[in-house]
Amino acid sequence: MPLFDTLFQALFTYRPVVFQEGEFRLDLSASTIAAAVVAGVVMTAAVVTYRGVRITGRLRDRIVLTVLRMAVVAVVLFCLFRPTLIVRAAVPQQNVVAVLLDDSRSMQVPDWGGQPRANFIREQFGAATSPVVKALSERFLVRTFRFSSTATRAEAKDSLTFNGSQTRLAPSLESARNELAGLPVSGVVLVSDGADTSDVSLTDALLGLKAQKLPVFTVGVGSAKPARDIQIDRVSTPKAVLKDAALMLNIVVTHTGYAGKTVTVDVEDEGRIVGSQQVQLPGENTPVTVRVRAVATDAGPRVFKFRVTPQPDEAVTQNNVREALIEVRDRKEKILYFEGEPRFEMKFLRRAVADDKNLQVVALQRTADNKFLRIDVDNPDELLGGFPKTRDELFAYRALVLGSVEAGAFTGDQLQMIADFVDRRGGSLLMLGGARSFGEGGYGGTPVADALPLLIDPATRASEPKGLARLQVSPTRAGEGHAVTQVAGTEAASAARWRQLPQVTAVNAPLPLKPGATVLLNGTDEGGRTQTVLAWQQYGRGKAVALTLQDTWQWQMNAAISLEDQTHENFWRQMMRWLVDGVPGVVEVHTTERVEPGEPVTVEADVVDPSFVELNDAAVIAHVIAPGGATVNVPMAWTGDRDGQYRGTFVSTDAGAYEVTVDASRGGTQLGSGTTFLRAGPSDAEYFDATMHDAPLRRIAEETGGRFYTPDTVAGLAEDVRYAGRGVTSVEERELWNMPIVLIGLMGLVCAEWGYRRAVGLA
Repeated sequence: MPLFDTLFQALFTYRPVVFQEGEFRLDLSASTIAAAVVAGVVMTAAVVTYRGVRITGRLRDRIVLTVLRMAVVAVVLFCLFRPTLIVRAAVPQQNVVAVLLDDSRSMQVPDWGGQPRANFIREQFGAATSPVVKALSERFLVRTFRFSSTATRAEAKDSLTFNGSQTRLAPSLESARNELAGLPVSGVVLVSDGADTSDVSLTDALLGLKAQKLPVFTVGVGSAKPARDIQIDRVSTPKAVLKDAALMLNIVVTHTGYAGKTVTVDVEDEGRIVGSQQVQLPGENTPVTVRVRAVATDAGPRVFKFRVTPQPDEAVTQNNVREALIEVRDRKEKILYFEGEPRFEMKFLRRAVADDKNLQVVALQRTADNKFLRIDVDNPDELLGGFPKTRDELFAYRALVLGSVEAGAFTGDQLQMIADFVDRRGGSLLMLGGARSFGEGGYGGTPVADALPLLIDPATRASEPKGLARLQVSPTRAGEGHAVTQVAGTEAASAARWRQLPQVTAVNAPLPLKPGATVLLNGTDEGGRTQTVLAWQQYGRGKAVALTLQDTWQWQMNAAISLEDQTHENFWRQMMRWLVDGVPGVVEVHTTERVEPGEPVTVEADVVDPSFVELNDAAVIAHVIAPGGATVNVPMAWTGDRDGQYRGTFVSTDAGAYEVTVDASRGGTQLGSGTTFLRAGPSDAEYFDATMHDAPLRRIAEETGGRFYTPDTVAGLAEDVRYAGRGVTSVEERELWNMPIVLIGLMGLVCAEWGYRRAVGLA
């Protein structure tokens, strides 16, 4: 029992809960009223007595003595009125108390005096001879539950394994409440660290408990202060990438107690280290973001692990690792490159990506009016009439590159179609610098200008370039960590390499940046002036990119560049891969990345037609391949929540990886398909942020009329539950006149009056 409760009970006879739950009453009988009259006469006499005292200039003394005398009489009068607390106490052995014990993995954290939290549960609630269990059993019929994802009866105390992979407070409370329905229940005791790992709100569960006036007494286990620990807080990864993609992975590391220490963050692909980066940990409770480069070399669903080597004195080592499922796709992505005039940029760009088996750059070069050179088309009819004239034709590509080609080369419908390619289809648009690009190409005021990240003023529309600017290119702060700018083996080497590259040229007038756009590369001319070289912005579902240079091929053919140098190739491979990254297909499938075995899995799919118009009348079915190879077909129905969204559910029966392929058709015509992957396996969320979370436990107790305890205050639990006033109760009276605090107060006042009288010479 804590010192405060011990002192309170010693002075006031009863525990604080008796005063909180009790109803205060006074005996207003004729005898007590007569006593009050007598006390009033005595008070009046005291006032008169001290008014007769003549002490020159000491009015204050008379006032103090009068007040002390009146206070003594008031205490006596308080006792004469026989003050009483009326409380409703549970009848012994006539009521049920449910004890819910946290059986999750976080109970293994050793922060209860250096011991695992599970030891507290075993000692205080797992043995019949423990003071808490004994006190509860003497007063109530105790029903014990174990819970992690839900609450189940624990018939034997040794059934606790402390291996549950989730802590779900709301479902567990709801499950226990349903089990106790119809029984006289005095209260529920919830013993947990409060680390709720579910997304379920407590509100509904608390409403049910409050409706039944069922108090929950919560016991917080563990330390609210983090022990020495390093934790990978979160990772940022793409859901799907192309094979051999160079990944820039952002990993957030937090720690307690290791400020200034240098640790290594490793990235593993199925046990093989594919990236590594050292980082010096900052001050306490300050997260640090670590950028690690890695390469996805193997196709299929890959489990990437992000790991910090555990330190010898760490309290929790399981949170040094996080996992992410990344689908590595081995397929070709088509990019349309439209160039308005013969120039070296197209030749060297295509040469740079020629060895990339996952990129197909279809080139369309205008050679004369209404005459075009087509390169790397799939069939004789592709682009036969020049630039696509229908949405279906254009939307078959994942990205569009516009070279030095003026806006007048397109019809009004085609210009709008290019903007819709980014906005509605979710494709990527890249405009290159050139004599017929940007403002010089007359794009100001067109739908394409709306999509681009640079502001093109129609009033400055011109047909001739403004002049040649020689630029030294360097990455911005945002560009230093971007995948496109990684032209060397490491981030530091890439930054150094940019400083060594030869100058390149731009013929377009510098343009202001739109709000919300991001600059990745800047160029500095010979006069020290800086202008934007590479910028991008999100536009609708896709992204629009502006590269204002006209001759990046100089990074390949300049005399200062060696034949073996791969800077130009690296830049354009990464640029093209970035353009097609995340571009949606006709059928886009979404699921949770990880579930517990046996849990239901919700599959959602967004379905559009070839023009990327949402469809609500498609026939959609999901084909689920389980880890053992069994296939389950799951019909999916339009949700009605928004256009084109379909939903279906299946149960993850086995642990392992699941492949979910969704096919969509309409009127017997196949629209397309999409695939995603998910894992079924025990969650590791229990080990993250592994302190005792008292906020949800206090909320549960306060909103239901219970009380929150720590291991130091849990001794008074049984007494508090008894006076909660729930279940089968009897009315008890607790007299207050004989409390030690009353006698102490009375004696203190009498002594104070006598002492003051003596001090002023009246004794």
